[in-house]
Amino acid sequence: MRRVACVALLLLASCASTSEGSGKQIQEDLATMRAERSPDRLAARGRAFASVGDMTRAEQYLSAAIDAGGDPGVLLPELLRVCIAAKRYRVAIDYATPWLRRYPSDTKLRFVVASLRSSIGDAVGAKTDLQQVIANQPDDAPAHFAYAVLLHDQLGDLADADREFREYIRLAPTGAHVDEARASLLKTVP
Repeated sequence: MRRVACVALLLLASCASTSEGSGKQIQEDLATMRAERSPDRLAARGRAFASVGDMTRAEQYLSAAIDAGGDPGVLLPELLRVCIAAKRYRVAIDYATPWLRRYPSDTKLRFVVASLRSSIGDAVGAKTDLQQVIANQPDDAPAHFAYAVLLHDQLGDLADADREFREYIRLAPTGAHVDEARASLLKTVP
């Protein structure tokens, strides 16, 4: 009990310093807090947490860095990688959606979002996104392949899937998925 009283007296004595000194300390503390909330510091902490595998904290810090004014063009891809590594696909889509509304022609991000939508079973959303990717970049072979697989496997639209598989083969005759695309083509029946 005496020990608690002694600690309380010490705290009271330190608080009783001159108002000028405590005001200066408060200003210094506020400056430190502002510096700690800078987008660069928040992003650095997010990257540090990601490097040790703490994806939840990494997500929180990277998101806070964007909210604090950090460049979403730089931070959003890192944030999405963290969410994807943590298998938080819906959350990744939620982070990407405002950026896509602002920059609808960002085909790389739209392709990632389409893939995420497909992964969570949102075939209709994935179809819309892939159609936009193909409309903006008609020669994007991987987009045609992803669209074909979506049409074939999730939407059961074999005729349109066949057309997209054929387009993939035309665009990438030696592509990584050419054998799978050929095997998925509709066969003519005599």
